[in-house]
Amino acid sequence: MTESPNPNIIDPDTLTGEMRPIRPAVLSLGSNVGERYANLQGAVNSLADTPEVHVVAVSSVYETEPVDAPEGSRNFLNAILLADTTLSVATLLDRAKAVEAAYGRERGERHAPRTLDVDLIVVGDRVCDTPDLTLPHPLAHERGFVLVPWHEIDEQAEISGKGKVADLLHGLDTGGIVRRNDLQLELS
Repeated sequence: MTESPNPNIIDPDTLTGEMRPIRPAVLSLGSNVGERYANLQGAVNSLADTPEVHVVAVSSVYETEPVDAPEGSRNFLNAILLADTTLSVATLLDRAKAVEAAYGRERGERHAPRTLDVDLIVVGDRVCDTPDLTLPHPLAHERGFVLVPWHEIDEQAEISGKGKVADLLHGLDTGGIVRRNDLQLELS
């Protein structure tokens, strides 16, 4: 994946003189606690209101069975958001965490039910492996709840080092992923 739409287009910061390329970002949204749809819509609105983030597309909403979650966990509502951004990866991650916190996300037990989960899947062609973030997301290529909605809005999508999303989908069981035609996320 290359930076898009054009890495030569710059966003000059008039205060610091910094010039940053525009990068495409793929974010996964999920919720299985509280008003799940409202949580997803709130995440879309919050990310769309973020300076230096231009939301390009949002997938349909999918209801999915929880993966690796405690027994008795409610199904998730999931979606994928595509954006172009000039934010640094660290700043975009901070914003994702702030949006989660605004919707009551409490960090603790891994894979626990959550009001909102906002994961960075890919950001341009950035590769990163720190205690806070791994890019591309290390499990995205195995997760139907990421790949199905992503493929819906970007049939040419690819995960660096893993392959085309369309090809990755062929090896996955997507039977527990149901498109919710009664729910549609709106771009504000």
